[in-house]
Amino acid sequence: MSSKSEDATPPLRARAIALLWRTLARMTPRRLWQLARLIGPLILAFSRRERDVTRVNLRHVYPDMSARQQRRLTRDSLVHSSATMLELGFAWMATPDRVETSIRAVHGRELLDDARAQGRGVIVLAPHYGNWEVLNFWLSSHFPFTAMYEPPKIDALDPVIRHGRERMGAQLVPTNPRGVASLLKALKRCEAVGILPDQEPSWGSGVFADFFQRPAYTATLLPKLVARTEARVVTGIARRLPGGEGFAIHFLAADERVYASDEAHSATGVNASVENAIALDPAQYQWEYKRFRKTPQQAAKHPDFKRFRIY
Repeated sequence: MSSKSEDATPPLRARAIALLWRTLARMTPRRLWQLARLIGPLILAFSRRERDVTRVNLRHVYPDMSARQQRRLTRDSLVHSSATMLELGFAWMATPDRVETSIRAVHGRELLDDARAQGRGVIVLAPHYGNWEVLNFWLSSHFPFTAMYEPPKIDALDPVIRHGRERMGAQLVPTNPRGVASLLKALKRCEAVGILPDQEPSWGSGVFADFFQRPAYTATLLPKLVARTEARVVTGIARRLPGGEGFAIHFLAADERVYASDEAHSATGVNASVENAIALDPAQYQWEYKRFRKTPQQAAKHPDFKRFRIY
């Protein structure tokens, strides 16, 4: 009896989450922002993990910032993270014209157009900033676009999320060698592909490179793609406008070091590109992610490596 109940839990949870997304999809970005301003302080007060990781990250990347400024940035960051979660249904399920209308401006599109005019593919570095699902919507609406996709932990949500991300034409590929091969093919067709530049890879798939002057284990997929395709690299973000008035898409030229053949040098350029995007509004970056979980001392099997961890 209990095993049947446990087996039924994920589908029931998935239906409840999907219903919540559909409900939120009916709201405007302004209303969702208002809800986020109510939820953010609750996360700050009661969600110890998100609060503490955000605080630790901010303390290390902005050491010269006053304690008062760091507290304010912690609060604002958790409000923006709440908004991103609330906006998932809007990005995936609201009518395309409503999502398109919410995008008030697009800056730097010529970086993509010029690369494709030169017969080159475009690699879009899409960090966890603002609403990356809105960025995915815009890219797949205007360009042939391929991105890697890892199914959610709740299997029953997979078709819902996949449909939301693919509905404007995006092609989702697995996070494995077959997916990498698909990215290469798309770039050779002069298309756009998306890469998460700030997600910590598994051991053996990255190198340590400075991120805000602190070593962060960074994926080495980018230099491999550039070397085999001569693609151009840009950073793409969907920045939330004040008061929840919509979004502005920004495409920024990547740091030139991303084109280096040396993987560590290229990874440094990737992290510098992410830093440049964050500078537009640091509160919109997802600071609650443990970006510095792996350490060089751990990689070197230092006997006292745990002492060098910050969380």
